[in-house]
Amino acid sequence: MHAPVLVLKDSLKRESGSKVQHANIQASKAVADIIRTTLGPRSMLKMLLDASGGIVVTNDGNAILRELDLAHPAAKSMIELSRTQDEEVGDGTTSVIVLAGEMLHVAEAFLDKSYHPTVICRAYNKALEDAIAVLDRIAMPIDVKDRATMLGLVKSCIGTKFTSQFGDLIADLAIEATTTVGVDLGQGLREVDIKKYIKVEKIPGGQLEDSRVLKGVMFNKDVVAPGKMRRKIVNPRIILLDCPLEYKKGENQTNAELVREEDWEVLLRMEEEYIKNLCDQIVMFKPDLVITEKGLSDLACHYLCKHGVSAIRRLRKTDNNRIAKACGAVIVNRPDELQESDVGTGAGLFEVKKIGDDFFAFIVDCKEPKACTVLLRGASKDLLNEVERNLQDAMSVARNIIKNPKLLPGGGATELTVSAALKQKSSSIEGIEKWPYEAAAIAFEAIPRTLAQNCGVNVIRTMTALQGKHANGENAWIGIDGNTGVITDMKERKIWDAYNVKAQTFKTAIEAASMLLRIDDIVSGIKKKQAPGAGAPAKPTVETEADADSEQILPD
Repeated sequence: MHAPVLVLKDSLKRESGSKVQHANIQASKAVADIIRTTLGPRSMLKMLLDASGGIVVTNDGNAILRELDLAHPAAKSMIELSRTQDEEVGDGTTSVIVLAGEMLHVAEAFLDKSYHPTVICRAYNKALEDAIAVLDRIAMPIDVKDRATMLGLVKSCIGTKFTSQFGDLIADLAIEATTTVGVDLGQGLREVDIKKYIKVEKIPGGQLEDSRVLKGVMFNKDVVAPGKMRRKIVNPRIILLDCPLEYKKGENQTNAELVREEDWEVLLRMEEEYIKNLCDQIVMFKPDLVITEKGLSDLACHYLCKHGVSAIRRLRKTDNNRIAKACGAVIVNRPDELQESDVGTGAGLFEVKKIGDDFFAFIVDCKEPKACTVLLRGASKDLLNEVERNLQDAMSVARNIIKNPKLLPGGGATELTVSAALKQKSSSIEGIEKWPYEAAAIAFEAIPRTLAQNCGVNVIRTMTALQGKHANGENAWIGIDGNTGVITDMKERKIWDAYNVKAQTFKTAIEAASMLLRIDDIVSGIKKKQAPGAGAPAKPTVETEADADSEQILPD
């Protein structure tokens, strides 16, 4: 006998074969079970404590998983899923995880029968293509201009969230904000940039009903000299600057030797004249409001006061961009390059209000604002954070619809239709791939099943009734009303989903399931850090450029 050959180091742990696949499936199912109860309108909230003792109360799948700290690598990649979904389409973060977990769960039976993972993956991908085809078939185009339809749609998206108890409020805010900032790209395409041009300002206090979308922007700043400058200007002329209105200091240390006393006065006068010039160039355009991203010296402030100009300094760049979009101004980098066309005249009102303890400047009543601020009021910080998350989801849905105005039935109806169609098709598939294909079809039923579970109705009866209704494929719009658990027609109930949310959910879930199935080896324990006091390192380590970034400090 030969002596056994050691390939891997002792410290490495290697698991391979079916053991790994089962572990991955278990982990993914565990992740899916965490957020399974947050699907649908009867969803539960989760409360998460983070390290610093703050709490997050939410039922947004992505927000929950983001806060969790997981050890298992497969579970980590499940979390990535909901993040991708959140970044891509903003909604459906819970369904994507539930679906992926279910896909892996049905694959487990085939792995036990020693099917090869690639066979299962191949069947899954085939199922995905057919599922997307079914979606295209039952999708229903809508008119984006029709406010009622849009409202119903966004409402069914938020219906699953905590804020559903405030009715149409959040849906209204979301639609208003997204239609405000939509930009036509031509050819009937519209681009809505939520991140850049919609700012959500959360101010604790007041009532949720006081929340509104401003036809303009607001920011947390007061004018520079509150007593002397006007705080309310109707139809202001606004100039936005990106440069400091103060005397330029030397770049590095500059020494000036003054021999005569008068030279000192000359220097001071030069500074004053420099600033006066700057201000004169600005005042030439008769602005009412000057906003700069950088500093503004006392002297400049004085000159501007004299001419009755209000000034605001040290504004965030992002806020400045929003103001520019809202009132039609152009951000100017040097005062001497100002032109009449750079002055923003689109705003109807500038005023500074005190809300709570802080002063907020409002630039509102704009004619054609391409940026807006959503002002959220509410009882507590946690509530506001949750409302903001829901608002983000709602705005994403509104944006998706504006981009791709097609609807699918909600309430699990889409998944059931897809499932029925795939089941019918599976009988025509030859060879070994038929069974995993059929299993994928059954996996789609996880969504309506979970909805039924969360309403607390008799799951088996409801599911059989639904499958019966869908089996002959006549009405694709029959689903579960998530509040009561009754089987109804989704068209009448106005429970809808956006097409690209659903398509993205299916794609992400199946692709992720295929990826996790293909893993058959996990090698862990690579290069542990040395414990302090464990003797000197054996040989000095030579640093290459590559590991200069991820530098590990060796213990003394």
